[in-house]
Amino acid sequence: MKNTQRNYENNETTELPLLSVKTGSILTTIGIMGKFISTLSLVFLIQGFPTNAYAQQEQNTEQKPNLVNLEEQPQNTPQSSNAIKQVVAANLMTNYSDGNFYPERLVSRAELATIMVKTFRLDRRNIPPEDVTVADVPSSHWAYKDIQTVLKTGIMRGYRGNLFFPNQRVTRAEGLAIFAQAYGVFQFSDDTVTDILSNYSDVESIPNWARRAIATVVAEGFINDTQGKLNPLKPMTRGDIASVLSEYLERQQQQPNTPVVPGGSVNPQPGF
Repeated sequence: MKNTQRNYENNETTELPLLSVKTGSILTTIGIMGKFISTLSLVFLIQGFPTNAYAQQEQNTEQKPNLVNLEEQPQNTPQSSNAIKQVVAANLMTNYSDGNFYPERLVSRAELATIMVKTFRLDRRNIPPEDVTVADVPSSHWAYKDIQTVLKTGIMRGYRGNLFFPNQRVTRAEGLAIFAQAYGVFQFSDDTVTDILSNYSDVESIPNWARRAIATVVAEGFINDTQGKLNPLKPMTRGDIASVLSEYLERQQQQPNTPVVPGGSVNPQPGF
């Protein structure tokens, strides 16, 4: 005990800043001056150094991505697990490499082009062999063939200057209109279009060029659970398009049970 006190007396740590004192020295000092420093002070001094690091670590663990659990996702929402399972099983859309679907992520024009080609088998249509000049989509682009297909079939169009803007996000109005274009837009009268869309409170925000196409999608029952709004100007998410595709697949599965009318045609709607 005397050696400890002598070492302490010979130690000139009193002239150094408090933060330069090692934890071992603090423990020794506290043991000698236990009458003056409480256990709470000891805990504060020792843990004070890494507090910020641990606090930051705890904050980071709370910032988890919004993943989709296919077993727990509500059944009655546009982004339900059934819809996601159905479109993934049909290979119309795929999960990411980590196995999650991420329905809240936005859809780009390139992604929508690929989805339309898969859904409506656009590559099986009579397509001109000559490629369309697209300045911002080189042949090395991952969606080059699908973008060429939607341009040649007229399902999607480019912009001035031979641009396609493959990474540009699509709005719900654009996505629904492009889907309707591939499905086949019904030539409703203006009055019929107005009547079909009258149940939606945000009907006035639908662009004029998209009204007939969106009316087609609504009339065919491809849009459900919108709570009285179409949100046409909001970005389209993966969950949004998955919901529409799911309804389309349901319609396709029902078609084999459709009775054949003698002398009639069993060809699907125009645009398939």
